[in-house]
Formats: sequence, structure tokens, C-alpha cells
Amino acid sequence: MLRPSAAVQVYLYAGTVDMRKSINGLSALVEQELELSSMANALFVFCNRDRDKIKLLYWERNGFVLWGTSI
Repeated sequence: MLRPSAAVQVYLYAGTVDMRKSINGLSALVEQELELSSMANALFVFCNRDRDKIKLLYWERNGFVLWGTSI
């Protein structure tokens, strides 16, 4: 189970995302469109057009963690 600390900020990407994007594509969205560091102490949430799938991107000490699910 994902339990980020209280210090972790959560960002919801307001646009729609192609769910075929992987770590590289999602981290590029964070860097270019949100103008944030994808390696910040933050959890980034992405949704598809129908809002029935989500992906979560998180930087852990030595690499990215990517979770995906259907709602």
C-alpha cells in the first residue's frame, strides 16, 4: 500500500494523458508542462480522457515508481 509521508505534495495533472505513456513520457510532462522537478518529493497523478484510469508517478531514492490502475 502506498503511504506517502505528510511532507509529500500531491499534484493532479489537469489535462488528459495517453495511458500508453510510461515513466519517460510522464516525467517529461511534469518537467515541461507543470514546470516542476519530476524528482521532487511529490506524487504526480495522471488521468485518461474518460477519467476511468489513473497513473501515479513518484521518485523514490534511486528511481521512479509508477503505479497504474483502472477505476
